[in-house]
Amino acid sequence: MNTTPDSAQPLRITASRTVYPILLMVCATHLLNDMMQSVIPAVYPLLKEKFGFTFAQIGIITLVFQMTSSLLQPVAGMMADRHPRPYSLAVGMCFTLAGLLALSVAPGFSLILVSVGLIGCGSSVFHPESSRVAQLASGGRKGLAQSIFQVGGNAGSAMGPLLAALIVIPFGQASIGWFALTALLAIFILIRIGNWYKRQLAAAARKSAVTTTVAAHGLPKRKVRAALVILGVLVFSKYFYIASMTNYFTFFLMDKFSMSVQGAQYCLFAFLAASAAGTLIGGPLGDRIGRKYVIWGSILGAAPFTLLLPYAGLSATIVLAVIIGLVISSAFSAILVYATDLMPGKVGMIAGVFFGLMFGLGGLGSAFFGWLADRTSIEFIFQISTLLPLLGIITGFLPNIETRL
Repeated sequence: MNTTPDSAQPLRITASRTVYPILLMVCATHLLNDMMQSVIPAVYPLLKEKFGFTFAQIGIITLVFQMTSSLLQPVAGMMADRHPRPYSLAVGMCFTLAGLLALSVAPGFSLILVSVGLIGCGSSVFHPESSRVAQLASGGRKGLAQSIFQVGGNAGSAMGPLLAALIVIPFGQASIGWFALTALLAIFILIRIGNWYKRQLAAAARKSAVTTTVAAHGLPKRKVRAALVILGVLVFSKYFYIASMTNYFTFFLMDKFSMSVQGAQYCLFAFLAASAAGTLIGGPLGDRIGRKYVIWGSILGAAPFTLLLPYAGLSATIVLAVIIGLVISSAFSAILVYATDLMPGKVGMIAGVFFGLMFGLGGLGSAFFGWLADRTSIEFIFQISTLLPLLGIITGFLPNIETRL
């Protein structure tokens, strides 16, 4: 029996209750996926020293990874909406596996770019399709489901620099290949998720559950488009700032406070761990008080702390980094669910667009700040990037769609 219908309309399949085993498996694979991806920026100091790269070349490496992922994610999300493929997640992870093995033996800049491009291709499949699975298993608790899914990614992003400090920095570039074992574990779990997803598609097909989903908020298309543009600007402010932290915070600590590479990696881990905690809080809080208010408080609320960070001492810098990670990372689950509420029935496409924006803007931010650091200083780029969360003030122009639903 064909369980992946070819209709252009999205299948309206939603579990009647929250399926926590599937959400936990999606969370676990997101952790593994983003842990492997976060190894890339974590080994920048090693690659810079080994190959003599400039900050601009470091930025280009991130740009290739982020743009490969961001350009393909909306396409992958649209295909997932129209023609769901239960095992596409496992296939996508095979690209990540190949990229890690290639990165571990890359002899120079060109092959490093190819390697991170392969990892980006794996990411382009994983994020929109996994977001669809999380919403499918949500049982209507979409904020909670997205937070569980997202916290896996944040936890993985936090673990990557820590494992790089413990494994890759001491043992060198070749040890990146050890992370291939993590990719194999993720493939095994994703096959299990694919089995469940296939059964859901089969059940939907038997019930002839092909429907056209109508938005409940009643907003005209013009206002929906305007709201999506505002969300895009907010994603820009959030991920341009996060790009400065994830890619250059270690260099900032090493340059300003003469910290060791490993010590700086531990501080980056603290920022990313706080980001994971903030992500877990943001989704359920949005379900309770409204997603617009979570978005507003998360991005604009981080501004006082980001403005202080470049001028603080070492201890205060670490404390501020933890607070910033906790506050600013609570926004993305709320942004994503808010956007899917604006355009119901297109979860994969919306997830692909916003994950694509996240990766693409992160890549552009990394390249821009790398270029700027080569021409000024690491400390200067942190003085500039601290202004970005002030853009959170435009959240006030978003419609209060929760009151309409």
